Amino acid sequence: MVETILVPLLKAAVLVNAILVSVTFLVLMERKVIAWAQSRLGPMRAGPYGVLQALADPIKLILKEDITPAKADKFVFTLAPILSLVPALVAFAVVPFGPDPLYYISDINVGLLFVISVTSIGVYGIILAGWASNSKYPLISSLRASAQLISYEIAVTMILVSVILTAGTLSLVGIVEAQLESGFWFGFIQPVAFVILFIGGLAETNRVPFDLPEAETELTGGFHTEYSGMRFSLFFLAEYANIIVISALVVIMFLGGWLRPFPNVEALAFLDIVPAWIWLIGKVFFILYIFIWLRATLPRYRYDQLMSLGWKLFIPIAIGNLVLTAIAKVAF
Repeated sequence: MVETILVPLLKAAVLVNAILVSVTFLVLMERKVIAWAQSRLGPMRAGPYGVLQALADPIKLILKEDITPAKADKFVFTLAPILSLVPALVAFAVVPFGPDPLYYISDINVGLLFVISVTSIGVYGIILAGWASNSKYPLISSLRASAQLISYEIAVTMILVSVILTAGTLSLVGIVEAQLESGFWFGFIQPVAFVILFIGGLAETNRVPFDLPEAETELTGGFHTEYSGMRFSLFFLAEYANIIVISALVVIMFLGGWLRPFPNVEALAFLDIVPAWIWLIGKVFFILYIFIWLRATLPRYRYDQLMSLGWKLFIPIAIGNLVLTAIAKVAF
């Protein structure tokens, strides 16, 4: 009774709190990194070197007035941010942070399929937010976001199928163990898949250079133009929670998860002194840093360029990569 109900609930509570805290400090990290890239200091007033800005922002959002537009569909308007955040949090249920069962809530044999299915629900929150706002800009933004996510999800799913063929399992723990058995991270075995999954992750989380749904110069504030206060903060949390999910997925699929570099090389055995969960979190932070670095560096794509890249380049490459992986699996 205790092991089957209370332990998973305790793990879930700890994990959700850890994610929410991580999101607040990820926002601070993003503001600082972009400021340094632009020769600025970034937040400096709240606490030493602006560290307490991570607490000041959520407190400010919670205390702001929560306004509902007069002509909005009030129920759907409230439901939309919840529908965006919950799938991002639920996806973490099968994300392993280490080899021991202590480091994950559940290791189901279709873990990767579960993550793909759950995260794809989040787009409904964006569509409903645009429609329920009863405003032109959010509606255009939500249509852009849904088209963008569907376009890139095809390529990303095909890439993940090629990883499944390579590993021989849908379990996220099993995929990391397959990399341990092969002696190489799948990033070395499937470099094309690694690049496409990362770029597809940028597109699916609406990040630069694929942030067309939130293009301030065209659409004011995107699908959350009409949102304020706590409901706006839920969209904020959903975006950054999705970024952490994608980063964790990239690390588990291609960077060995909690494994050290070249796990079968005895000369590097001294690296085993570093706990497994620190390896995984360190790699996730590296991917998160690249997300932020790209935002500080790259301009935004035009919408037609974005769709052409997805349909004319990534999907054909993903199909080709899948076919080559299947041939290699049969041949070797």
